[in-house]
Amino acid sequence: GLPESVVTTAAEDAKQAGMPGKWVFTLQKPSMIPFLTYAENRALREKIYKAYLSRGNNNNANDNKAIIAKIVLLRADRAKMLGYKNHAAYVLDNNMAKTPDKAFALLNQLWKAALPVAKKEVKEMQAIIDKEGQNFKLESWDWWYYAEKVKKAKYALDEEMIRPYFKLENVREGAFAVANKLYGYTFSERKDIPVYHPDVKVYEVKDSTGNQLGILYLDYFPRASKKGGAWMEEYRRQWKPEGKNVLPIVCNVGNFTKPAGNDPALLSWDDVLTLFHEFGHALHGLSSNNNYYSLSGTAVATDFVELPSQIMENWAAEPEVLKMFAKHYKTGEVIPDELIAKIKNSGHFNKGFETVELLAAALLDLNFYTLENPKSLNVEKFEKQVMDKIGLIPQIEPRYRSTYFSHIFTTGYDAGYYSYTWAEVLDTDAFQFFKEKGIFNKTVAKSFHDNILTKGGTMDPMEMYKKFRGREPKIDALLNKRGLK
Repeated sequence: GLPESVVTTAAEDAKQAGMPGKWVFTLQKPSMIPFLTYAENRALREKIYKAYLSRGNNNNANDNKAIIAKIVLLRADRAKMLGYKNHAAYVLDNNMAKTPDKAFALLNQLWKAALPVAKKEVKEMQAIIDKEGQNFKLESWDWWYYAEKVKKAKYALDEEMIRPYFKLENVREGAFAVANKLYGYTFSERKDIPVYHPDVKVYEVKDSTGNQLGILYLDYFPRASKKGGAWMEEYRRQWKPEGKNVLPIVCNVGNFTKPAGNDPALLSWDDVLTLFHEFGHALHGLSSNNNYYSLSGTAVATDFVELPSQIMENWAAEPEVLKMFAKHYKTGEVIPDELIAKIKNSGHFNKGFETVELLAAALLDLNFYTLENPKSLNVEKFEKQVMDKIGLIPQIEPRYRSTYFSHIFTTGYDAGYYSYTWAEVLDTDAFQFFKEKGIFNKTVAKSFHDNILTKGGTMDPMEMYKKFRGREPKIDALLNKRGLK
């Protein structure tokens, strides 16, 4: 059941691993998700997904449970020493939400809206299983496979129908074009600047007046020495020591499927959104105009930092923008209106699942860090208690299990994973403003640029947002976008 491109990539990965003539599938999502989506062999889908879920949780030298318990305890102790009730209260004191109660309130409001939708999605998939004469109940490792069947049946949309229109280079140029139309930025490849790997490309970025803004590195393909996922890195932030403007050097990192055989790198729709997302972070770093290093670029409240990234995803889905970059890699044909309509119509597809798995992880995070005395913490037992308490259905796992939830234990999102949801309230509300005035309206774009992108952490984020929007954000646009209203 695997598409030819997936098989070819697996064969190349096997060859690189010293196993020519075989196929290798890894636990990195560009390898695992296509396997879960298309592989007809249910036992193998179960095997790869359970391996993914059990990372860092095998009671061996690489087990993370004891480390997690120690981190949670030390952070709780530090919070008390600093006069806070718990670690979440300490972290959120400097965030836009201000208190754990406000973060919980947002997550719980969305949870109540999303869980019934996820349960409906289970029923739709179970109906397909029953219709096929299969004698089993839907499990977590079946979700992608049967969700894809629902998408084909309900929206006549197959991921492999749209992938040929999303050649990596074209999507990248599309993101550049959006930044140009909004802010006048230009991107010129520089082949004279050293790179740390042959796959990496470097661009010089200039503003609308031709002044240099900074340097952008793009590192888009997986390799053995590289962790999974996608992120933006600031090798050097913009700042002004003694009045001299030091320009930023930023990097966008991804793990998109590499070119296979004679085909270029072709992205899934999720990959397209990821590229635009990380590019939004890059724009935040590149647009910075501040005096102090510690307040520059993306050095903002955790629940505000995702606004510049998540808002960029909205442009990717606009028909006007899709026609700028979505061109068939073989024929050059611009993506037809019929396919654009199918992408739009499927906008609410699987949103119950996507919202629930994200919120489950965010609620797990906040529950860990609102513990006041987490001595003798049993990580596995605690995770199950939290999931049982919120009523997570067995067909969905939290986006991150505790033992590989690096966001909240190693990369600075501790008591802050809710910020993706908080920022989505901001980004949908903000993009609604663009939609009302025009998605490339120069006045709105300038206000977003001047009040959000350039300011870094020099102002209270709510005040920054109100200066741009004219009011505090509302949740309505997010509920509408996700089909939860």
